[in-house]
Amino acid sequence: MRVPIRHIAGHLVWSTHGSVWAVYRLHPGPDESGRGEERVQGSYVPAAVGDEQLARTTHLIRSLSGAPRLIGLCAQVDPGEIALRMIEGIEPPATAPGPAAHPWVENVDATLELLDGQEMHRRTLWLAVPLHTHGAGGKLTAPFSAGWADLAPVLGMRAAPVARREVSAYHAQAARVQAALAGGIAWRAARPAEIVWMIQHALHRGLDEPLLAEAEASTGYGGQVREGVLHSPSYADLGHVRVQEGGIDPFLDDAEDLTSAGHLTRSGRAAWWRLRTSSPLRRRWLQIESDAGTGYQAQLALAECPPAVRRDAADLFAQLETLDFPVDYTVDLTLVPADKARDQVRRKKNELVDQADQYDARPTGMPTSLTEAARDLGELDARLSRTSVEVEVQSVTVLTVWGPTAAICDARARALVALLSGADYRAVRPAGLQETLFTLGLPGTVCPGVVREFTQHQVSEDWALSGAFTLGEVGDPNGMFLGIDLDCGTTRPVMINVADAPKQDASASMGVVGDLGAGKSVLQKLICEAVWARGGAAICIDRTPVREWAAFARNAAAGRCQIIDAARAEASIDPLRMFDGPQARHYALSYLTLQLGIGPMSTSGEVLHHAVEQAASGERPSMHRVLEVLQHIAAREGGKRQDTAATLAGLLRVVATNPLAAMVFDPTLPPVRLEASSASDMIVITTAGLKLPPRAAFDKPEVLHQQPLEALIGRAVLYLIAAIARQRAFEDPARFCAVVLDELYWLTSSAEGTALVHEILHDGRKHGAGLVAGSHDAAELGPDRGLMAYRALARTTDRERARRGLEFVGLDPNDGELLRLVTTGLSPVGQRGREGEFLLACPRQNTGRVKAVIPRIPRITTAITTTPGSRSSASTAPASTPGTVRPKEPF
Repeated sequence: MRVPIRHIAGHLVWSTHGSVWAVYRLHPGPDESGRGEERVQGSYVPAAVGDEQLARTTHLIRSLSGAPRLIGLCAQVDPGEIALRMIEGIEPPATAPGPAAHPWVENVDATLELLDGQEMHRRTLWLAVPLHTHGAGGKLTAPFSAGWADLAPVLGMRAAPVARREVSAYHAQAARVQAALAGGIAWRAARPAEIVWMIQHALHRGLDEPLLAEAEASTGYGGQVREGVLHSPSYADLGHVRVQEGGIDPFLDDAEDLTSAGHLTRSGRAAWWRLRTSSPLRRRWLQIESDAGTGYQAQLALAECPPAVRRDAADLFAQLETLDFPVDYTVDLTLVPADKARDQVRRKKNELVDQADQYDARPTGMPTSLTEAARDLGELDARLSRTSVEVEVQSVTVLTVWGPTAAICDARARALVALLSGADYRAVRPAGLQETLFTLGLPGTVCPGVVREFTQHQVSEDWALSGAFTLGEVGDPNGMFLGIDLDCGTTRPVMINVADAPKQDASASMGVVGDLGAGKSVLQKLICEAVWARGGAAICIDRTPVREWAAFARNAAAGRCQIIDAARAEASIDPLRMFDGPQARHYALSYLTLQLGIGPMSTSGEVLHHAVEQAASGERPSMHRVLEVLQHIAAREGGKRQDTAATLAGLLRVVATNPLAAMVFDPTLPPVRLEASSASDMIVITTAGLKLPPRAAFDKPEVLHQQPLEALIGRAVLYLIAAIARQRAFEDPARFCAVVLDELYWLTSSAEGTALVHEILHDGRKHGAGLVAGSHDAAELGPDRGLMAYRALARTTDRERARRGLEFVGLDPNDGELLRLVTTGLSPVGQRGREGEFLLACPRQNTGRVKAVIPRIPRITTAITTTPGSRSSASTAPASTPGTVRPKEPF
């Protein structure tokens, strides 16, 4: 096979057919400097966002001219690429926390094991625009140069050189094309290695192909102008393949023993019926043999489109992503201005009138198809007359499927035809044109006239509805491996990186909403473990009686966690022992005034302030020492201060003797370590046993003072817990800290808990911290939930709560299909293997349906789930862990 490329200069391609093309990468993502980041849509977008994207695509089509070509390729993804993205930005710690070099290594290895053997790809879009030479001289020399390029190798001579002035002239034309692209979708000039990769990808479909990630980082294959002439490396080695239409597959044709006959068949010297093989008319595929092996491809041409399609069902190319195998597409466009298109419509109308006159003379009369054609032409004429900038899009669309064997390739082609026919699209697999349609997807080739019979006619907006210029993604570019994209038929990993959000000037807070058992806690634990393993810190407030977060921390972060149990009092949260200086005195005084229910500006407040100051200035400051100072004032001083000190000492004695307050007043307990350099990266505060006053009591002080002692102690202890969380989260902005609050309704039922949530949401980004909150209802996340950049919605069977959840993730709460998805389609109860399904929205404004996957790591699987009876099975049989990805069978 001959490669259709003569020279590559930057993003310009000189083809062997005499044409010059400018190739652009659409939706390229950020460049090397991190600039150019764009918002790539997810599978679910609000109506306003969809309208904006449709307007941008329509504007792009109307801005172009001539015959551009859109190429959508599914780049093969290697598990190693996912591993590199997982470790991007991670620095090894100064001291290893355990026997492993880094705790994140286990997660990376588990992900590699999970993804090994999976068919993974990512959609890439390329726009090739032909450039035209101005002037009579250029129009004559271009075909001559192309013809000489074909003849020169036969004669053993070099092809005609490309002069510097020609390169400069085409670069100037490309600059005008780029000016037309501005204001539309994001793009950048393709690199020479990427252009070469497009050919390598086309030739290696069904085999292990060169990775696009390597081409993106490569600086090779480009030509340079030296001594006034463009010099390019040889591209002939790219064509060292054998391309045969309808090639014999030994497994399908039972010809494994006919080696000599197979040779004769390839040379055309034997009849196919003598070789016990199928007819060439049935072998409608392309066999490509290279050093990497033999692959099979099938090219399908779109032969018929429905005359009218609903807008919500017109996204033809987006629906290709739902197939469980990748599909490439090439769309050769011819853009006709409105005035010329209207002239063509008028000629077609005249032809219809002539046909109608001819049918009038027949007894059967005029067929209904003529009436429908006249109606369609009238509508097209009206839409072309609406605005002078409108264009008619005449498109030839080629879809490509492939497989390692001809049987798999043939089955995938049939499945694609069935999918399109269900949407009233007709795709054909023409015998004899497989190689012709294949070459249409190579950069630099011209559109053969024989494929023009598959041309479809649409106005720009109708064609833009097909979604050919849009990409769908969910998650972040790197970070932790969260799970699998359920909106993609093949395996597409989803990654999120909450710790990196503050560096991108975005909030790192996340809200998870869903029913009981929908997977909220599992998702929060996965994120919490990833934050710790990637070098961050986490502090969790656990209110569950089973202390699930404490059990999880002991297993997942063994030796690197602290457990603060409010009921068992194993560690001290005495503010005078945990904090230093004015900060310690502030927290201590605020806790005592809250616990005793006194005003800071009263006589009692003054006496208490004096006692705290005296206790803090001593050798061993503690809250127990404050009680001793009050007793000393009551014994030594007289008058009103003596009575006040005696009263305060008596009340504090009642509180200090309660077991729930032992963690504050017992001086023998070891204090909690909050410094970032300590040996604890994960702190879990269990509040089981603590009671809080009802929400209604906070509005009426007289009702609040009548609450049981346990509730008043719980409220004051919660203030200290909030202070611990705030201090740890904001202590070191350079080290990300996640504050995990499961079942948030319990915490926000008090003013202290609400203040903690409010402060982290508003100030967390500046301090390198984020809130990871779980709730059964989006309304329970509080009035500031709109500040959460990461949002997840799990199964919610109640329709009103589902509506609030959809509104929370930024989707239409009144959409019937979305309501059915949330109420019945996410993690259906009783269906094993469907656990952990969410609607996930990320800071890049992309929303999609994902399935969270639990890594097959014993320290994580042992205590991550709360389903009764699941822990032992999870630890002994990790393959059955909820969220396990099973390899897809080849179609």
